[in-house]
Amino acid sequence: MLVFFAINMSYSQTLFIGYERALETYEFNNMSSTPTIGARHLSKSTSELSSPREMPEIRPRSAAPPEVSHLSVYQKAHSFFAQLKSRWGHSKRERRHKSPGRQDSTDYAADLSSDHSTPSTQSPRHRLHTRTDSPLSRACPSGGGGGDTSSPSGSPKPRVPTTSAVAGLDLLPLGSNDEISRRREAVLRQHSFFQLRIHLRRGNGLVAMDKNGLSDPYVKFKVGGRLIYKSRTVYRDLNPTWDESFTVPIEDPFIPIQIKVFDYDWGLQDDFMGSATLDLTTLDLGRATEVTMVLHDPDRPDTTLGEILLTVTLYPKSQEDKEQYYQKNSRVADVNKRLKSQIWSSVVTIALVEGKNLLACDPETGTSDPYVKFRLGNEKYKSRIVWRSLNPRWLEQFDLHLYDDGDQQLEITVWDKDRSRDDFIGRCVIDLTTLERERTHSLWQQLEDGAGSLHLLLTISGTTASETISDLTTYEENSREVENIMNRYIWHRTFHNIKDVGHLTVKVYRASGLAAADLGGKSDPFCVLELGNARLQTQTEYKTLSPSWQKIFTFNVKDINNVLDITVFDEDRDHKVEFLGRVVIPLLRIRNGEKRWYALKDRKLRSRAKGNNPQILLEMNLAWNPIRACIRTLNPKEEKYMQSEVKFKRQVFVRNVLRLKVFIMYFYEFGKIFQNCFEWESKIQSFAALLLFLVLCYYFEPWMLPIAGLLIFFKQYIVRILAGPSSIPWDETADSDIEDDEDDDKEKEEKKSLKERLQAIQEVTQGVQNAIGRIASLLEAVKNTFNFTVPYLSWIAIGLLVAATIVLYLIPIRYLLMLWGTNKFFRRILRPHSVPNNEVLDLLSRVPDDEMLMWAKLLAWALSTPWGRLTVFEWYLQLDYKDLKILINPEAERRRDPKKKHKTS
Repeated sequence: MLVFFAINMSYSQTLFIGYERALETYEFNNMSSTPTIGARHLSKSTSELSSPREMPEIRPRSAAPPEVSHLSVYQKAHSFFAQLKSRWGHSKRERRHKSPGRQDSTDYAADLSSDHSTPSTQSPRHRLHTRTDSPLSRACPSGGGGGDTSSPSGSPKPRVPTTSAVAGLDLLPLGSNDEISRRREAVLRQHSFFQLRIHLRRGNGLVAMDKNGLSDPYVKFKVGGRLIYKSRTVYRDLNPTWDESFTVPIEDPFIPIQIKVFDYDWGLQDDFMGSATLDLTTLDLGRATEVTMVLHDPDRPDTTLGEILLTVTLYPKSQEDKEQYYQKNSRVADVNKRLKSQIWSSVVTIALVEGKNLLACDPETGTSDPYVKFRLGNEKYKSRIVWRSLNPRWLEQFDLHLYDDGDQQLEITVWDKDRSRDDFIGRCVIDLTTLERERTHSLWQQLEDGAGSLHLLLTISGTTASETISDLTTYEENSREVENIMNRYIWHRTFHNIKDVGHLTVKVYRASGLAAADLGGKSDPFCVLELGNARLQTQTEYKTLSPSWQKIFTFNVKDINNVLDITVFDEDRDHKVEFLGRVVIPLLRIRNGEKRWYALKDRKLRSRAKGNNPQILLEMNLAWNPIRACIRTLNPKEEKYMQSEVKFKRQVFVRNVLRLKVFIMYFYEFGKIFQNCFEWESKIQSFAALLLFLVLCYYFEPWMLPIAGLLIFFKQYIVRILAGPSSIPWDETADSDIEDDEDDDKEKEEKKSLKERLQAIQEVTQGVQNAIGRIASLLEAVKNTFNFTVPYLSWIAIGLLVAATIVLYLIPIRYLLMLWGTNKFFRRILRPHSVPNNEVLDLLSRVPDDEMLMWAKLLAWALSTPWGRLTVFEWYLQLDYKDLKILINPEAERRRDPKKKHKTS
């Protein structure tokens, strides 16, 4: 039996080898004569295989059983050797993949027998007749026999090629799974570029990582250790729904996609929740495949950590598509690289002021919750939301960067914030090429596709090109232009343009001694100049502490009382800024044509800025019309939109109270001197004051009031002349004294303990509180007097007003003042023991204010009961205001706080 079986096996192997060689010979001749593509070539090989003259028929599982039974032994032998050969080839291919320095095979004889060999292992002649785009978009089926595909004679039927099946894969026997994988590999290798689209739908049954039994999962997708996508975090959910899609380019589909799920922990290391691997070679090309990825932990491979549901589609692309993609990607990368390296041509400074008459998108309230989006090229900005307003006021300022070869259209859209989906209000587009550079434009833009308008302040400055008009190196002063500017503000042309007060020219040369804001000991400084709402800036000089900007700027002066605010900033990544120094120069202190250094101060202008004696070199020229400036001064001051609001600070509060206290003490001292005259402590001083008072009352005329003001000016002028010029000019010397005083104040502040600081705050706030209380009580007393709260006092006030009316009608006011003054002066002589008083204030002090009226109502309610009349005087002084409120509704207080039951019982 063994000998017979060995002979039979050797005979079968001989027949199989002969069949293989015959098949190779036929295919080679057929290819050389009529080259065919993959599906047709495989069909011919199968027809040869099913020919009765060559070998018995090999059918799929769905086909009918063979009619000739004596060929079944050969069929089994053929199947056995085919599987043996495929496994040997698969193991050999795996060894080639694992070897780092493998070379392409040159065994062309073996390649001729297989149409699904890889391009790197095919012979040159075979590659000539293989189309690289033939079965590219056809995916391989998962099984080998899906339905009846046999003809009545037993041979397989030819299938119509589809986009989802690779021709010929369904004709292979079911046992040849390796053959299917090899054909899939051949199809994938025919393309050098793919696009993978992944739709991350949701997760099911994830593991709980937090103490509350939930997790905050997010997903990371990696290819070869490189992160290609990170999902958002879904908080407190074990069955999260992401519903996110992304598309990535794939060059090597044989590298699997690593999927890892993590639990987000704020401030800590995120917890690992499981991972899975997505094999791209199992996907059908061009067909969306729903995949369920089971998560596992490599340390616990037998434990299931939940599932991730994906929809994956692998699209094959041609070489042209690959070149277009990388060309577009290189342009985007170049733009991003320029953004990161901050190579821009101009800075567009936008101040979003307000909106008017916007569209109402909330029908319930009849208002909107508007916010604005700006887009310039690849840069975007989103404003804050103003709730429930059709006339919002944002007052936000930001910068966008302009590139010479970039988009010059500023797109503005206005939206209404809603819970589900934001509503569109309107849009507008501003063409920046039509706006003048180095000038602030006040624009009212009407919204298209909607309603309303927006108010913007837009400035294009910070130009880096050397041929711009603001560049000082190429600037040549034109005498005729200077003469024209001076003629615009000559006195006899005052009323030609009354709003044009003056013209300011500022030359910014350089700065020195700036502080190092970067880690390398350098800074990237630029200078910002502000005059009212106009804002201009220089270009950025990189990696230097002594920048040389060499720029010239011009401003239209609208108010001669404005100040020129010059600030130096350091530009960081993402166009963020850091303060380096500041100087404020009043326009009235400018000396024309004087080129000088100005010391840079801190933000509050109280001390020198950080650095090595930082300073900036400037030259300014101001031409203005004094008459126009005077007229503008007597009109309302221009509102500066971009002003930072000062938040509550203890130091600011105490300083403001002390500033107010100076004037209060001034009036207090003056009143004290006046009171001493009434007391006759100095008889000469009191007698002189009495005579002066009587003379002024008798001869007083209204024109004497401005004369009094002029006398005060004259007095201060004489004092200034006698004192001589100030020994400390307006420069850094005076500021150094302020800096020393500031340091002394800081040292004193540090020496104070926390208890002393709190006590100081308490004293100041207590004084303010009592003063406000007195003023409120006085005003409430006046109100209650006219309200007949106390009728007796109100009738007294009525009698006094009637008497005052009759007296003022019959006697002139000057004689009444003389009588009142004489009475005040002689009161101390005629009635030495009388107490000084004010009759009106004495009357108002008897009128109760609102607080006293509320207490009276509470006591009246308590005294209306028998129990209250007996006990209210006994415990009234022991209760405070909050306890008295219990008397209003004792049942409600008992239900709200059972602990107060003893107070209501």
